[in-house]
Amino acid sequence: MNIRLAELNDINQLIKMRWDFTVEYDESKNDSSYEDFEKECYSFLKKAINSGQWYIWVAEESEKVVSHIYIELIQKVPRPGRITYPFAYMTNVYTVPEYRNKGIGSEMLQTINQWIKENDFEFVIVWPSEDSINYYKKNGYVHCTEPMEYFPRGD
Repeated sequence: MNIRLAELNDINQLIKMRWDFTVEYDESKNDSSYEDFEKECYSFLKKAINSGQWYIWVAEESEKVVSHIYIELIQKVPRPGRITYPFAYMTNVYTVPEYRNKGIGSEMLQTINQWIKENDFEFVIVWPSEDSINYYKKNGYVHCTEPMEYFPRGD
């Protein structure tokens, strides 16, 4: 399993995965126009991959993307008396069904958590589904009122 940042040549796979992810949890979306979605999503992903604001992590096996996690960096307004670090918003966490429960997602989160530490981001915020709370907890995230956060420096 290769874990890496997404590249432009991954876009078509990422579009299909986003479609599948949405339809899996809301079958009514299957009636939407794939072509319209594809066009909008392609534009978003092309900009995101080149932006330096979005980091799309993928796990691939034999050149097939089987899992992804999207991270958007949020810049904070500087504050007197402390160095200001951005925080990360995690979203669109998905593994294709046949690759679930094999530790791929946890391996991806461990890679991302290390990247978060190395880049001095202040924390990660994620809004988990009920089914994914334990997944985040076992990977170092703590449950708070609404989102879950990960503090890489422990302070």
